[in-house]
Amino acid sequence: MRLHVVNPNTTAAMTAKVAAAARAIALPDTVIDARQPTMGPVSIEGFYDEAFAVPGMLGCIRDADRDGADAHVIACFDDTGLDAARAAAKAPVIGIGEAGFHVASLIAARFAVVTTLSVSIVPIEHNLRKYGLAERCARVRAAEVPVLALEERNADALAKISTEITAAIRDDRAEAIVLGCAGMADLAAELSATHSLPVVDGVAAAVTLAEGLVRLALTTSRRGPYAAPRSKTYSGPFAPFQP
Repeated sequence: MRLHVVNPNTTAAMTAKVAAAARAIALPDTVIDARQPTMGPVSIEGFYDEAFAVPGMLGCIRDADRDGADAHVIACFDDTGLDAARAAAKAPVIGIGEAGFHVASLIAARFAVVTTLSVSIVPIEHNLRKYGLAERCARVRAAEVPVLALEERNADALAKISTEITAAIRDDRAEAIVLGCAGMADLAAELSATHSLPVVDGVAAAVTLAEGLVRLALTTSRRGPYAAPRSKTYSGPFAPFQP
């Protein structure tokens, strides 16, 4: 099985971290193909960054499709460009945000999300409503840790995330935690042990679900909004993306 994991930002260190997390959880016969775009923001923190990350990410998915990917994982917790990717890709596409929410909902009646910055709270809440899981999420919390601060082992960042988990358990009655950034992928096991509750890493959840879809021979439905884009002219720098 060939699984394409795309980091929608342009930071190579985060791509490497995501690839390591994916390989750690993947089945022995799964090949992890990790990619990142050559254009776009170095990190995705809010709606504006997301808009400029999508074209490069879709280019990665297009190329991985041509190279024989069996499934794609979008390694940004905002599920950057997920709907567009599902319409464009031949193989199924999983976002780590949606995967994390669904896995948490299978093991807890109430879960909380701990993300990086406050600017990401509303996009995550929007996705929870879109996926029909808002009622299962007690609260979306921000540790006020910039995404790039997670690229190296940072005791201050870990402490801030841990503090928000403590508050989610105490104040929100959370029974499980979903880590709201791909850059937190290497922290899940440690935080779970520290707080004695399940801590879900969206990268691991998405890889596992993507492998399941491939094994079940299930692909994205082409009825409705995920139908292939209609052929039309795209102008300027977007011409290579023309359907």
